Amino acid sequence: MRSSKLARSASVVLDMMESAGRPPLEQLTIAEARMSREGMIAMAGQPEPVARVEDRVIPGSGGAPLTVRIYTPEGGSDPKPAFVYFHGGGWVLGDLDTHDNNCRALARRAGAVGIAVDYRLSPEAKFPAAIDDCYAATKWVAANAAKFGVDPNRITVTGDSAGGNMATVVAMKCRDEGGPKLAFQALIYPVTDSKNTNTASRREFADSHFLTAAAMDWFMDKYFSKPEDAAHPHASPLLAENLKGLPPALIITAECDPLRDEGEAYAHRLREAGVPVTYLCYRGMIHAFFSMLGAIPESQQAVDQVAEAIRDARL
Repeated sequence: MRSSKLARSASVVLDMMESAGRPPLEQLTIAEARMSREGMIAMAGQPEPVARVEDRVIPGSGGAPLTVRIYTPEGGSDPKPAFVYFHGGGWVLGDLDTHDNNCRALARRAGAVGIAVDYRLSPEAKFPAAIDDCYAATKWVAANAAKFGVDPNRITVTGDSAGGNMATVVAMKCRDEGGPKLAFQALIYPVTDSKNTNTASRREFADSHFLTAAAMDWFMDKYFSKPEDAAHPHASPLLAENLKGLPPALIITAECDPLRDEGEAYAHRLREAGVPVTYLCYRGMIHAFFSMLGAIPESQQAVDQVAEAIRDARL
């Protein structure tokens, strides 16, 4: 049963999905689940214009090839801020195209160079393969900043859902494994606790609100090789002992999202560790609203807020 807290725009999207009659995610094969990408692209809206978009193959984890998509905004030759974007999709779904318009919008509105990472997906490559790819890409961006007109002191890591998880984990790895130094982290409804499945928001929005408890279990089963992986700090950053020294953060959650409570809890943990945090909960919104620029008007404001944070971030 749907919550009375839902915004009208979110309810319209849920009505549309329900009318399509698609089986629940947990009943689909991997191949069937990945066919949803066309719907994701459609809800992303008309692509926002930027000066240039380029796909490039770079050295990934262990030197394996890794594709990134580079978004260059209009503007002069002065060094620009940059963001490294890790897409959502439960580590199983999503690609450079499903989140293309998010990256275009952020690059254009922030006046920043965007680098989206086509990290390896599960179950073909399980935890922590995707994290290793995202960290390798972030190091590459910092090392090659001058080639793309990027100010190395203004690099942000960002992502939504599973990508939000990896953004903060990459920030941890940058702190713990020799850099690079990041200016900011922008986390959109991040997964921060893969072990605790009994938060109030997970219970309240267990079904009928886009992301379901059963779907979360499906994703985790595909991502982890063994149940113990869920307790690792790189799977559940909320469980990390030390959050000191991480870059300032913007954390955005959706009110009608099973992940809401763990995003808010992570904001509290960062504050307790002395990390400057802005926490915003979008009332009436559902999981994935940030990527629905063509369907949910509230996503425009959220993108603007992330873009502003990227534009203003600096060491």
